[in-house]
Amino acid sequence: MEKLLFIDGCVSQRGPASRTRALADAFLSAFRESHPGAEVETVRLETLDLKPFLPAALDGRDALASAGAFDAPVFALARQFREADKIVAAAPFWDLSFPAAMRIYIEHISANGLTYHYESDGCHGDCRAKRLAYLTSGGDFEKPESLGVLYWKQLSAMFGVPRFDYVFAGGLDAEPARVPELMRTAEEAARRLGREF
Repeated sequence: MEKLLFIDGCVSQRGPASRTRALADAFLSAFRESHPGAEVETVRLETLDLKPFLPAALDGRDALASAGAFDAPVFALARQFREADKIVAAAPFWDLSFPAAMRIYIEHISANGLTYHYESDGCHGDCRAKRLAYLTSGGDFEKPESLGVLYWKQLSAMFGVPRFDYVFAGGLDAEPARVPELMRTAEEAARRLGREF
């Protein structure tokens, strides 16, 4: 059975009215309709009790990796990420990237020897996924240097995921009167992506 991993980073003061959540819902409903046999596994970042890796924790994780003990709990999120067939991540465009919870999650899935490894010519990804999509919404308009998108694009390459797609619903605070129109356009793009993902 094909498995889609949904990384839910839709942290918002708007709660259920989160604009990033609207993009994720559009994508997931379309994906489920067009892939009825697929399993969708969700990781809700707001419910995880993750802490940033400080030196002592990194030393401990490195010792486990050196011993090949990748079944240790500290690697659980990395194992889940590595085994997914397809991945979609969603988070708002905060402070030019995304909420800190997403960054800490990324620290936990970035496990040398599990999700990627090094050879003499550099980094090589070890993840199974063939596609990764990133969904985001922000008050400002998308720019070429919008870091949340670029960050996930580069992570996809690092993890060995060959295809990266994204939807950016931008300008939502810059042009409040156009929010319904901008969101309709972005949600339709998310639905299209979900259908063919």
